Amino acid sequence: QVQLVESGGGLVQAGGSLRLSCAASGRTVSSYAMGWFRQAPGKEREFVATISGNGGSKRHADSVKGRFTISRDNAKNTVYLQMNSLNPADTAVYYCAADLHRILVVSTTGVDYWGQGTQVTVSS
Repeated sequence: QVQLVESGGGLVQAGGSLRLSCAASGRTVSSYAMGWFRQAPGKEREFVATISGNGGSKRHADSVKGRFTISRDNAKNTVYLQMNSLNPADTAVYYCAADLHRILVVSTTGVDYWGQGTQVTVSS
């Protein structure tokens, strides 16, 4: 059993930056692929970024590539999403996900654990 808790969301102006954190408890997160997803009102939850258990592989959605960077610190059981050059289209609830069965998690189907989400709002 793994519990994931996101933090770091908030209100920022367009062009600004935020760093989201996802802290895991219950067991170590090092064996899990981790991912970030986001969901805006009335829209499907979409893939943002993912990182393998050892941090050796990463993938970012085309919509955030070059602006967002996923990273992890397994000693702290924490995954991060550094978000730069934010724009209003990035406004959503951001969810952390853990997946034991895939190297990278790029879809919502089959995700083992979800966090509660943290709101990111970007004003223009």
